[in-house]
Amino acid sequence: MAFEVIRGPGVPESALPFSPAVRAGGFVFVSGQASVDESGNIITDTFEGELRRSFENVQKVLAAAGLDLSDVVRVTGYVAEKKYLSEYNRLYKDYFTPPFPARSTLTDCLPEGVLKFELDVIALDRT
Repeated sequence: MAFEVIRGPGVPESALPFSPAVRAGGFVFVSGQASVDESGNIITDTFEGELRRSFENVQKVLAAAGLDLSDVVRVTGYVAEKKYLSEYNRLYKDYFTPPFPARSTLTDCLPEGVLKFELDVIALDRT
């Protein structure tokens, strides 16, 4: 199956071997987005700051695909420490409303002291 790589203005680039997103089979699969600038440089911040920057990056990738957060059907959140879970759940509602996308959350899974939050999403391509 062929797929299309999604790139566009403001979409963070990475030196690592992955595409920001790919369109395939009626879906857009967005790679993990963290608190990075457009060049892929890590921007350390509070948990909330890193979460918001990560979501902004997801929104940029989705926009490059002609989509937005309302098209998201699946979210995977990577939370550096369990102590951030309640804050994650509170802030999540700033980006999604019922009916919420399907979701999984992993904790204690990011490089220690590097990132506090990362997420990837799958969006339905209704175009």
